[in-house]
Amino acid sequence: MPLSVRDLRYLLAYTLPLTAAAGLWLGGAATWLTLGYAFGLVPLLEWLRPPAPALPGVAAATETKRHALFDGLLYLNVPLQFGLLAYFLHSLQTRGFTAVEVAGAVCSVGICCGALGINVAHELGHRPRRWEQRLAQALLLSTWYAHFFIEHNRGHHRHVATPADPVTARLHEGFWRFLPRAVLGEFRSAWALEADRLHRLGRPAWSLANELLQFQLAQGVLAGLVVALTGAAGLLGWLGAAAVGYVLFQLVNYVEHYGLLRRLTAPGRYERVQPHHSWNSEHALGRILLYELTRHSDHHYQAARPYHTLRHQPAAPQMPTGYPGMMLLATVPSLWFRIMNKRIPAVGAAQPAG
Repeated sequence: MPLSVRDLRYLLAYTLPLTAAAGLWLGGAATWLTLGYAFGLVPLLEWLRPPAPALPGVAAATETKRHALFDGLLYLNVPLQFGLLAYFLHSLQTRGFTAVEVAGAVCSVGICCGALGINVAHELGHRPRRWEQRLAQALLLSTWYAHFFIEHNRGHHRHVATPADPVTARLHEGFWRFLPRAVLGEFRSAWALEADRLHRLGRPAWSLANELLQFQLAQGVLAGLVVALTGAAGLLGWLGAAAVGYVLFQLVNYVEHYGLLRRLTAPGRYERVQPHHSWNSEHALGRILLYELTRHSDHHYQAARPYHTLRHQPAAPQMPTGYPGMMLLATVPSLWFRIMNKRIPAVGAAQPAG
């Protein structure tokens, strides 16, 4: 099917690495440019312009459209992410940035670690082709988040909206309480999933057959390369950017399923995941910058569905603004509770915090 001009809107996602690179080039206050753009301008525009009503069952592009552009836009994020990281590390070495400039650069590149790195890896990690999954793993290594490849597909999608899922936020659980639980819980879940897989194969968990250990070895090699080329300061800068990416993606996890728990149908068994178990947003800018992640209910309905074919689910609860704005709101728990808690009973899926 031929492309339309409207399909080219996904090029807007590249404005994130573009602003980060521009900030590194210009220095000064511009190092904060991506932060101001992603969490200043975008939330303001989405708040000022509510989304147009979406038709149920209509995909972001069209469900039959399989043009190479949509996949190519994802693949291009891999060299962009690694190129941006290389430029970032080179800039830290050669530009003589002040502490304020370094902080701005870390935040801006960290936003790209969350958006280009983890979010695009999330999309590619659901693809059936092995080489696409390898691209996902490479992106996750760039953000120190490789265990996500194991835990997300085999853990989160199975346990989402239940107490067994470490990244489903409980009702009345503030983000800053959720964050350490989610970070540690994801890693523990990834280890348990790999240990169980190897046990069923009759192999020990502590072996090179363990994918989690393979990822950690690869991460160590990459870290050693960074130290060799840029020194300890470069490693610290990279770790800082990765930490920003971690926090941002955990903010996404937090807003996606906050307070929405599946009903227990039998001891240890829950109802099937339904559209009302994920918070969604039809605000255009957030949808495009995050490759339609904000149509999260349809993603959980069919995880292998490519981003540009995700559909609006009318039964899915809608957030009052886009994901960037809601992520900002989540950092202030008292305001988050005031705005979001009253919306949960209408969904009919809330349970007390566990």
